[in-house]
Amino acid sequence: MVVACAALAATAAAQAGTTTDVDGGPLSNATVPRIALDDDHYLPTVHMNEEVIGIPGGADGTITLQTTVYKPDGPGPFPLVVFNHGKIHGDPRSQARSDPVSFAREFVRRGYVVVAPNRQGFAQSGGTYVQDGCDVERNGMSQAADVASTVDYMSKQPYVDGQHIVVAGTSHGGLATIAYGAQAAPGVRGLINFSGGLRQDACTDWQGNLTRAFGTYGEKVHVPSLWLYGDNDSIWSPELVSQMYTAYDAHGATSKMVDFGMYKNDAHRLVGDRDGVHIWWPSVERFLARVGMPTRIQYQVSEPSEPKATDFAAVDSVNSVPFIDDAGRNGYRNFLHQYPSRAFAVSASGAWSWAEGGDDPMAVAVSNCQKQSSDPCRLYAVNDTVVWKQRSADTQTVENGNGNDSSNPKHDSKPALASN
Repeated sequence: MVVACAALAATAAAQAGTTTDVDGGPLSNATVPRIALDDDHYLPTVHMNEEVIGIPGGADGTITLQTTVYKPDGPGPFPLVVFNHGKIHGDPRSQARSDPVSFAREFVRRGYVVVAPNRQGFAQSGGTYVQDGCDVERNGMSQAADVASTVDYMSKQPYVDGQHIVVAGTSHGGLATIAYGAQAAPGVRGLINFSGGLRQDACTDWQGNLTRAFGTYGEKVHVPSLWLYGDNDSIWSPELVSQMYTAYDAHGATSKMVDFGMYKNDAHRLVGDRDGVHIWWPSVERFLARVGMPTRIQYQVSEPSEPKATDFAAVDSVNSVPFIDDAGRNGYRNFLHQYPSRAFAVSASGAWSWAEGGDDPMAVAVSNCQKQSSDPCRLYAVNDTVVWKQRSADTQTVENGNGNDSSNPKHDSKPALASN
């Protein structure tokens, strides 16, 4: 997810990830089709039923792991997939609660419960994150302990089928996922590693440490695993990915590497984007089928829907955007260079924001714009179309001198910032 707005830059990021064999093609075109059945209208509609719970963790079960759960309607029992988050730079405590909506949606529509625990020291979970120095192998096993606590707790819930479990993770969570495989519970049928690893630039030979850690895990893991890495990953080079996978595979572990090629500006962000689903799902679907997990779509689950295009202006007509000043127009030019899915929002007081990627950039753009504005923010453009509907109040606001007047105390003329 990339966002920018007047006086605000915010991002949600996971961390760590890399490549080898070929199973999927590159995403060189930003136009991304949605996965859906043409005739899925006959399927029952369910909600994601997102809920935040506490799972007991730690050696004595006294540490609470803040955990997000998604599940279909009904009593179950449903198969389970555990999703392990990555690690952003800085204090893990400042990291947002793990909320992998795009990932969860694909599994809920196939009748799964999805659980996303925050490991110790992350977000609002108890305990403390332990780095374990430069010992990547030990770090992974420490993280895997919280994965084990999650699997143990969830497999005992009446709505979970404890004999049909898959564990997945991205970046640092991918490392934790593979490490967990060394002690996987009997009901765990597969591991899915999205760009997994741990980058430690301050450590001597961190690449070698990481490669050896995966080699050690490969000696102990007996659960099949799927590895997905891209060519333009900002964390891992293709050469390092190949070394990690070769070290793991050398001990006879049942595994498959998928090189999905290029993805937008950074392959490391794949699993966090709704746009990325059609890249990773085909390989995941085949893997799930091989390990005896269900793949048939059973429910309709709603996705963010785009507003209808209007004839207000051409999307590349920068001067047609209402209310914003020169800084806002520069922000809009920046928006036009982003990948779909993308959205730009404005308000009558001159506030603005754009967002790209993630699950719902439209909601993020409006929300971040609203943080800067006392007037309601509305979407101006989504992807390659203008969706703005002119209202009489909008015309009056411009005529009264609001909006583009940088002297307006409600208007922030600071330049846009963006990060990812």
